[in-house]
Amino acid sequence: MKFKIRILEFKTVNEFDFYWKTEDYIYLLKEFNFPDAEKSNKDELLDLLYMAISDFDPDESARILLTYKLGEKLNEGQIQSISHEMINDKVAEEYPEPALHFDLFNVNQLLFKAYNGTFPNTEASIINMEISTVKDSQIKIGSEILTKALSAGLKNENLLNRLYEEQITGKEIFSDAAKVLWEINKLKDNNYQLITSKYWIDKEDFQQVDYEADILFYKEEDD
Repeated sequence: MKFKIRILEFKTVNEFDFYWKTEDYIYLLKEFNFPDAEKSNKDELLDLLYMAISDFDPDESARILLTYKLGEKLNEGQIQSISHEMINDKVAEEYPEPALHFDLFNVNQLLFKAYNGTFPNTEASIINMEISTVKDSQIKIGSEILTKALSAGLKNENLLNRLYEEQITGKEIFSDAAKVLWEINKLKDNNYQLITSKYWIDKEDFQQVDYEADILFYKEEDD
C-alpha cells in the first residue's frame, strides 16, 4: 500500500516531563529515606529527590529505581546486573529487549541528573509527521505502518533498516514495531507525534523528509 509521508518537525531531548508523576517522587523519596515527603512542596519534590538519591551509591540508587519501575518485568538478578552496567554503559540503548528501553531511558536520565553526569547521557527523538494513503482507505494507522513509513525516509545504514530489514520488507512479522516507537500521539487530521530513542532514529539519518513509500505487510504462505 502506498503512503505519502512528510516529516514536519524533529527534536532531540534528554528527558520527558510527563513520565514521572508526583506520586512517583513521594514514593521514591520514602525509599531513599527522606522523611515526610508527602508534606513537601510539590514543586520541590524533584530537587529533593535528586539530593536524596545522591546520598546513596550510584548502583544502589539504580537498583531502587529499577525495582520500582521494572520490578514486575525483571528478576532481582537482572536488576542487580543492570544497576551496575548502566553506570558506564547506555543500557537504555543496548538492552536486548526493546520493550524496556523507554523505562530504562527515564530511569537513566533521572540518575544522570541526580549524579551530575556519573551516568551516561542518553537522548530521545520526537518526530512530528504527516501520513496519508495515496488512494482513499480506511486502514488504521498504527505502530507498524508508522515505523515502516519512517524507515522509508531513512538512510539504508540506519540501525532500524539494518536490524529489521526482513520485517520492514514484509518477509517477517514486525512484532517489535510497537517497541521501537515509545509513544504515538495522534494530532489533528493525519498528523502524528512519535517518540523513540535517538539510537533508533536521529535527525541525520533522514535522507528525505517529503516522500512516498510502498509499505509491505507480512502474509502467511498457503499450504
